[in-house]
Amino acid sequence: MSYLFLTFAIIAEVTATLLLKASSGWEKWWLGMASIFFYSLASLFLALVLKTMNVGMTYAIWSGVGIALVCAASVFIWQQKFDIYATCGIALIFTGTALITVKSNVFVQ
Repeated sequence: MSYLFLTFAIIAEVTATLLLKASSGWEKWWLGMASIFFYSLASLFLALVLKTMNVGMTYAIWSGVGIALVCAASVFIWQQKFDIYATCGIALIFTGTALITVKSNVFVQ
């Protein structure tokens, strides 16, 4: 159940970040308000996850997957371009997140 809630937290956080960008610095205030709602939702789900998962592992997954999804969405929504460095950086984020999640004993409770 923790991973399901973590998935919801990631989706809510990515949605909030994209809405914040779309608000154009709060010129479109309704998108900014929607962003606050989704950040709150992400925090709620993250709090539920942290009841059963270690904070280090949770944050590694949440931040790594969130960064990659925001970058990927920005390519489709705002036609932002990836260069080789951005592509390699995202690959390193995924690799690091996978290593921490699958192999590390540091975060075992």
